[in-house]
Amino acid sequence: MPKLPPLNALRAFEAAARHGGFIGASAELNVTRGAISRHVKLLEDHLGFPLFVRQAQGVRLTDAGMQFLPVLTEAFGQIAREADRLSRNASELRVICPPGTSIRWLLPKLDRFQKAYPDFRLRLTTDFYADGGFDPIEADIGFSVANWPNRSPDIEVLTLFPTALTPACAPGYLRDMALKSPEDLSRCTVLHDPRSKTDWRAWTDRFGLAPVDPGVSQTFPNIDMATKAAVMGVGVVLADLVLCREEFEAGALAAPFPDLVCQSPLGGVCLLAGHEKWHSPKVAAFRSWAYDVAEPDRVMVHDRISALNAEGSKA
Repeated sequence: MPKLPPLNALRAFEAAARHGGFIGASAELNVTRGAISRHVKLLEDHLGFPLFVRQAQGVRLTDAGMQFLPVLTEAFGQIAREADRLSRNASELRVICPPGTSIRWLLPKLDRFQKAYPDFRLRLTTDFYADGGFDPIEADIGFSVANWPNRSPDIEVLTLFPTALTPACAPGYLRDMALKSPEDLSRCTVLHDPRSKTDWRAWTDRFGLAPVDPGVSQTFPNIDMATKAAVMGVGVVLADLVLCREEFEAGALAAPFPDLVCQSPLGGVCLLAGHEKWHSPKVAAFRSWAYDVAEPDRVMVHDRISALNAEGSKA
């Protein structure tokens, strides 16, 4: 491979040729006119032919100089564009999060991340994953459930908080339906999101109950819509204690069977990223921040499950 000319000499010549002289180039590159002249002479010596014709009134490009200028201008432009693209990629954090988790957990907290890490520009996609699951090419980091089947071993996983599920409905619906035992759910409208049918089976299996066989059921695109329908008094939803925490604390949702809480077989809410990105500055910053923010949720679920287990052992 031919030896490249000195980079500073190339930069000096390109600027001088573009400005039509050494004065403009010296101002652009913040060096003296003499330094530009010396760099150009060094480049001419390296190439073995002149690039400028020196005249009393200034300099003008030789034929070789005119041929060389557009090559260098394009090359430096391409370098600058690629450097800018890489810089933007390094600072842009692409996050994908399903709608329910986005609305109920992530979005209310994102302002804290931006304030803590102002150098990163977060771009959030609130969408479900395609059939292939999380794609580390399409996003830098994503939210999912920890035990998603057939996940690639190249995907790193960090659980933020466990799921804790129990039936819930509006207090008025609870009174109207006189829910006293899980068998009474057969008289209710059961509200599903696409994943919760599996969770309902896990809940009944966990407590040795007959499968929930409601007279009426409704399916919603995500847990947020199903929960809002429950708050409106439409029926009973299998609520996550973390994702539905606001409704429970405000009294908008009530748990008819507060002692019957189980964890989802799909695991807790987790972060995902490709192995090659897991320790990159932007992904490391986001997962550290998210794990710290999720600490109260982990403590709440742990304390609730521990208390229920303790009560169960006494019984």
